[in-house]
Amino acid sequence: MAKEPQSIRVVIYDQEYFMRGDLNQEYIQKLATYLDTKMRSIAERTRTVDTLRVAMLAALNVADEYHQIKARYEEVTQHLDQKVEKCTDALDEILKGEAEG
Repeated sequence: MAKEPQSIRVVIYDQEYFMRGDLNQEYIQKLATYLDTKMRSIAERTRTVDTLRVAMLAALNVADEYHQIKARYEEVTQHLDQKVEKCTDALDEILKGEAEG
């Protein structure tokens, strides 16, 4: 018997939304709170009252954050890959020397 998808109520920028699915309620609430905070901050800084404009600016802001974090992750991953390759090469040289000796 399939589990009935649960409905999660969130409020973002004074608008109520219901989400259905197999979602972690605490996580969804955390995301909604983050977005609500982001939208309110943008509305306050820009003095914009148009909800759609505030939502679009918030979406662009979140997209920028995502891409900055992704770029940093890729940079760190590349650095770690280089370190692992150097360690592997050094270990290969050591093992090769022991095999010959």
